[in-house]
Amino acid sequence: MTETPATPHPLQPVDEDWQRALAIVAHPDDLEFGAAAAIARWTGQGKEVAYVLLTSGEAGIDGMDPAEAGPLREREQRESAQIVGVSQVEFLGLPDGVLEGGVPLRRELARVIRTHRPDIVITNNFRDSWDEAGDALNMSDHIVTGRAVLDAARDAGNRWVFREQIDEGLERWGGVRQVWAANSPLSKHAADTTATFDLGVRSLEAHEAYLRGLGTGDFDAEEFLEGFSRQTGTRLGVTFAAAFEVFKLSLL
Repeated sequence: MTETPATPHPLQPVDEDWQRALAIVAHPDDLEFGAAAAIARWTGQGKEVAYVLLTSGEAGIDGMDPAEAGPLREREQRESAQIVGVSQVEFLGLPDGVLEGGVPLRRELARVIRTHRPDIVITNNFRDSWDEAGDALNMSDHIVTGRAVLDAARDAGNRWVFREQIDEGLERWGGVRQVWAANSPLSKHAADTTATFDLGVRSLEAHEAYLRGLGTGDFDAEEFLEGFSRQTGTRLGVTFAAAFEVFKLSLL
């Protein structure tokens, strides 16, 4: 007897009652594989979104030396961000491919959050895989980054954690209401990207040098994004959508 595949659970709309978001991810292109179209929606609503990237993606192009790839990928990321209405893009200069979790990274990200003072923090999927079955394994940089972001969002609100930052003049920031992990296989929420899907495609296409290095070099950004954006949209009841796992913060 053949089992009928389970119907995916419907998704709920993310809360859009906020003004300022900070997106923190490991590499150039991480946001463009799905979340950028949602960011275009929010900047179109007049919300403020800034990007912070831990690395410059310098180890991401096999045929290009990191000394050349890093600055190139930074330029492509800035161009990509402009397409979706983001002008503030910061690179922390940490080493691509070998990010390490722990207190030093939490400290750096707490400083970033205390500086930007966002309502919402967006990061990438940091589960072990991209699918519920566990067949599409995630990579260490994404996992390390997302977990550190979640911890740092709490750290930023505790005046006794990384208190040297407070002594230097930064104020604690307990205003992060939620952390959203884009494209998590455990997502229960989503944002309607039907009206901004094309901007999301253009933002991914802006990573031209990186995309040329994928597979046979004929990567189709629109085809790729349409596949999972349409599936997510069906679960939200719209044409296209971007999925997020939502974490509500508590200092406890």
